[in-house]
Amino acid sequence: MNTLTHHPVVSRDQWIAERKALLTHEKELTQLRDRIAQQRRTLPWVRLDKDYVFDTVDGPRQLSELFQGRRQLLVQHFMFGPGWEQGCKSCSFMADHLDGMAAHLAQRDITLLVVSRAPLAEIQRFRQRMGWQFAWASSNSNDFNRDFHVSFRPEDRSDGEVYYNFHMTAFPQEEAPGISVFYKDHAGEVFHTYSTFGRGVEVMMGTYNLIDLTPKGRDEDALPYTMEWVRHHDRYAPQTQPVASCCGAKA
Repeated sequence: MNTLTHHPVVSRDQWIAERKALLTHEKELTQLRDRIAQQRRTLPWVRLDKDYVFDTVDGPRQLSELFQGRRQLLVQHFMFGPGWEQGCKSCSFMADHLDGMAAHLAQRDITLLVVSRAPLAEIQRFRQRMGWQFAWASSNSNDFNRDFHVSFRPEDRSDGEVYYNFHMTAFPQEEAPGISVFYKDHAGEVFHTYSTFGRGVEVMMGTYNLIDLTPKGRDEDALPYTMEWVRHHDRYAPQTQPVASCCGAKA
């Protein structure tokens, strides 16, 4: 762990001067983020040919029925395969941020949905343990995960690589994390507007934004992989053995 020995200590006036210099770069980053967000909104859309049927607590539902009366649907592709004892701890870290966001996103015409390939009964058991309230659907009976390249069968691998994050790459698991966005028009047609994978899913990890403000920062360089420190929120305790990775190697 980083102990921050021998860090510079200066006068308040010098600190203000250096802080203002950093603020200039922070504003540049904010403005760049705004420009990229605008570019993201101008991406063309893809009309979905399939209206996938998911298993939900309300029975089978088509994707077009999961917008809950809103035009925009934001999906977390949550790594939780059939027969797994529990969902991926890093995807759980992401999901821990959702319940507080849902009401605010709804005011901006956005519905949240988590999707995993595990059967609904397994999802419900894990959700009850974690205390989550967000909508969570099972794609176990459809091709949704595979079509959006977050689930991989043995035949999807070529020389040990799969198509993930828009290119062929090594990925050690049969499930992968991601976020996808959909829009439903007035005629009821559904369009895929955006997806992000890899480190792109950090947009759902607000905790990291706060960690990045602190002196030690993420403090992950010495870890076997970047998110090794993360646990399910009900499992934080002293560890004598590293927890196996479920989201791939160090970024």
